[in-house]
Amino acid sequence: MTRAFVMVSAGAGAVADICDAVTTMEGVTDARVVAGNYDVIAEVGGEDVVDHILQNVSTEIGTITGVTDTKTYITLATA
Repeated sequence: MTRAFVMVSAGAGAVADICDAVTTMEGVTDARVVAGNYDVIAEVGGEDVVDHILQNVSTEIGTITGVTDTKTYITLATA
């Protein structure tokens, strides 16, 4: 299984609602509100990087009301 982390930037007042919406998405294994350059980090898992992670989850997260930007990082190895 391939894993990825999706960093999400949110508009003012939208962080909690975005995190709640992300956690209900198929393939999302965890989502947290964080401090720093991004507001929410979601961990995503799937069998196919292109079909599942990039086209479905990353694109779907970007359509949530209040999301202003996303960046997706695919894991290459685990420690």
